[in-house]
Amino acid sequence: MRSLSTTNPINLIDICLFISILLVNAVVTQTQNSSSTTTPVNVGVVLDMDSLVGKIGLSCINMALSDFYATHPHYKTRLIVNTKDSKEDVVAAAAAALELIRNVEVQAIIGPRSSMQANFVINLGNKSQVPIISFSATSPSLTSLQSSYFFRAAQSSSFQVKAISAIVQAFGWREAVPIYVDNQFGESFIPSLTDALQEINTRVPYLSVIPASANDDQIAEELYKLMTMQTRVFIVHMTMPLGSQILAKAKEIGMMSEGYVWIMTDTMTNLWRSIDASAIDSLEGILGVRSYVHKSEKLENFKGRWKRKFQQVNPDITNAELNILGLWAYDATCALALAIERAGTVNLRFNKTNISSSSATNLETLGVSQNGPRLIQELSNIKFGGLSGDFHFVNGQLPSSAFQIVNVNGNKERRVGYWTPQNGLVRKLDLTNTSTNSTSKPKLGPIIWPGDTTAVPRGWEIPTNGKKLRIGVPMKVGFTEFLDVAWDPMSHKAISIEGYCKDVFDAVMAKMPYAIPYEYVPFATPDGKAAGSYNDLTDQVYYGNYDAVVGDTTIVANRSLFVDFTLPYTESGVAMIVPIRDKNKKSAWVFLKPLTWDLWVTSGCFFVFIGFVVWILEHRINEDFRGPPAYQVGTSFWFSFSTMVFAHRERVESNLARFVVIIWCFVVLILTQSYTASLTSVLTVEQLQPTVTDINALLKRRESVGFLDGSFVEGILLGLKFTNFQLKKYKSPEELDELFSKGSANGGISAALDEIPYIKLFLAKYCGKYTTVEPTFKTAGFGFVFPKGSPLVADVSRAILNVTQGDKMEQIQKFWFNNEGVCPDFNPSVSSNSLDLESFWGLFLIAGVASISALIIFAAMFLYEQRHVLFQLHSETSMWRRIRIMSRIFDQKDLSSHTFKKSELRDASSTCSVQSIGVVGSSPNTNCPPSPSSCSNQTDSSDFVSFVEQGRIAGHGDQTPKGSSSPDIFPSPERSSIELANYRNGT
Repeated sequence: MRSLSTTNPINLIDICLFISILLVNAVVTQTQNSSSTTTPVNVGVVLDMDSLVGKIGLSCINMALSDFYATHPHYKTRLIVNTKDSKEDVVAAAAAALELIRNVEVQAIIGPRSSMQANFVINLGNKSQVPIISFSATSPSLTSLQSSYFFRAAQSSSFQVKAISAIVQAFGWREAVPIYVDNQFGESFIPSLTDALQEINTRVPYLSVIPASANDDQIAEELYKLMTMQTRVFIVHMTMPLGSQILAKAKEIGMMSEGYVWIMTDTMTNLWRSIDASAIDSLEGILGVRSYVHKSEKLENFKGRWKRKFQQVNPDITNAELNILGLWAYDATCALALAIERAGTVNLRFNKTNISSSSATNLETLGVSQNGPRLIQELSNIKFGGLSGDFHFVNGQLPSSAFQIVNVNGNKERRVGYWTPQNGLVRKLDLTNTSTNSTSKPKLGPIIWPGDTTAVPRGWEIPTNGKKLRIGVPMKVGFTEFLDVAWDPMSHKAISIEGYCKDVFDAVMAKMPYAIPYEYVPFATPDGKAAGSYNDLTDQVYYGNYDAVVGDTTIVANRSLFVDFTLPYTESGVAMIVPIRDKNKKSAWVFLKPLTWDLWVTSGCFFVFIGFVVWILEHRINEDFRGPPAYQVGTSFWFSFSTMVFAHRERVESNLARFVVIIWCFVVLILTQSYTASLTSVLTVEQLQPTVTDINALLKRRESVGFLDGSFVEGILLGLKFTNFQLKKYKSPEELDELFSKGSANGGISAALDEIPYIKLFLAKYCGKYTTVEPTFKTAGFGFVFPKGSPLVADVSRAILNVTQGDKMEQIQKFWFNNEGVCPDFNPSVSSNSLDLESFWGLFLIAGVASISALIIFAAMFLYEQRHVLFQLHSETSMWRRIRIMSRIFDQKDLSSHTFKKSELRDASSTCSVQSIGVVGSSPNTNCPPSPSSCSNQTDSSDFVSFVEQGRIAGHGDQTPKGSSSPDIFPSPERSSIELANYRNGT
């Protein structure tokens, strides 16, 4: 047992060794068998091997192939990497790619690193049908090549401009200056950036270009130039070595202090942690933008493995950090391996051109890959979840995704927010929210800005190098209340500058939240005269000769195209000034003016109509309305017209007539009172009338019009079709008054167009001589002028509101303008005071309805009383004969009326009986009238009808005087009987 126990360990060791050898042999055999069934495929890698991006990219490429084939051991293709160093040179990169294509016959090339190197390499790939896959060439200009054999396994740098502009907009910065490298990488990015900034109304006043080989002195010179500008927001688009050099110099000269804003693009943000620790200090407070990568367990495991692998290969690099470029290199390699596997190995050869000439170049002998078309098709269809996220190509490049906003603080970075194409800036990223109209308010987390402050920089500052703002002021001859410059002809300098506009600007500057040094510079020639018009003065701001303009400068559209105006601080508008005169003294017919012609005609017609109605209603019962025709007409008109001024002599007996007269008196009362008031207004209020009320009349008569010299009003007049011959310039209120005094016929003017502030001042000086009339042209008033996009405009406008709404503005106005007084006749109404028919048609309607209603009632009553006459008429009697009969009856007195009862009482025989009518012819002294209304019912009414019809009643309705007889009026019984018989027989 002991011998056995002593020999067992040796036997076990031998057995284990034997088994191990068998396993190793099996693995080797399997590997050899596996390798014998796979096809090697050459691919090229062109990178800058000495650069950090190149080293990180190469390590990720090698790890990608190892991981890919370990995951897919059954694939029949194996990529063989052929590496070439481009040595950070465009020519070297092209030569390396040419050698790989022509000599090695690679099926694809990964690289090169930079956009400039990729430009020529892409053309080689297009010519040889070899796909070029770059994970770090992000220049937007490469897209314009439109090569189907170029795949950008990265996002274009133009995708980030929306995120950068969103940051600028979120903090309200109005200006930003890009700082970029002077090569294709920098120049191709700027157009996209400036377009994005202009979309949010952010101005780019300057483009700072730094040469790729710039030294410290050149960089310092450019930075000092930036310090003299107002803008304090800088967007840096550089390669990391040059960018860190610029930021270090900026910190050295004091441009990393409070008030400055620095934003890095993704190229620097991806690599900032890989620079030296001494250079990191210069990045304190900087914001950075880079593509967002979703964290996953797979990514974290890969980062650990990559760190160990990279340190083994590059032990001298201790601060390398895996970035998005390395992840894109990893995913691009996996995508290429998968595409080659799907494309197959049938056509891996190249077709070469047979050129035997010794002078043939390498490009002419370049072969064409037969597998290229198939390979780019597979690459275009690749889609998988990589380390960087969903990996697929859209138009040959990775699509835009979310961006991460980081803030460098110390040697670390803090995530302060995100930007997505759907929701813009957000504090927290929610990839599940795909709404394109997010209502959430864009916001970022707390940011530590340069100068170690959390206060958001304003984005601009007045330069602190002793330079003052140059404020241009106009030279004025007249209207010096607004601005007056006292000029010294000896020294050719301004002695003093004062006026309303200057005092307002000084008050506004005093209200600013910060101090602004400035000085006034007259816009004048050496002899003290105006150097140009107001348009020329505003152009000087556009050209940069002045920082602002203070004066009576009107805000108009054409000027706002080149400069920015603050809010106005005066009234706005352009009106026409004309002389005034007393027209009424020269008019003999002024009494007709209170009423319009249609109202005069209507009133006259109603006077006649009312007189006629009263005559109808009173004729049968009122002695005043009877008599000869001329007398009756005169009485009716006299009665109607006399109601205007005094009580009439004639009495009105009928109730219907009284009703009509009451209504008519009410109408006449209103008419006369209105006429009196209007006439009073014509003779007093409108004594002073403008000589011109319509500017078109000036055009038709080709009269002259004045305007202030140098004013934009000249353009308005020319636009109204006035000729230059009709336009007269003036420089002061005195010259304007002199032009008006001459008149248009003597070289003067008939009217003038000017702005409201000037007009008020002019009218205050010449009150009672001039006034304003339409038209009024809209303008925005006086404003201060600043350069286009100036950040001062918003703050100055707010200060103007504070001044104009306070007591200070009132004090300034009182000091400069109140001594002239206020003209009470400013802008009077010149409309006619004549009364028209529209104001009184309701009264005339009431009077007309009342009169017509009275006539209808009277006619109805009259016909009803005489109905027995109508009934006795023969049925074949014509209508005209019926009317004649009724008119003759109407013309007679109505003795049944109460107005004739007194005479009946005095005459006892006034009652007519049947016997009296029968003996009328034999009793000539009888007073019985032949009226049907006084006859007994026993009277044969047909006899009377025949009697009236044959005209036996005396004319004019007058009763024959008592004591007289007439054979025409009182026929004999025999004659009456014969006439009655003839009437009944129809003869």
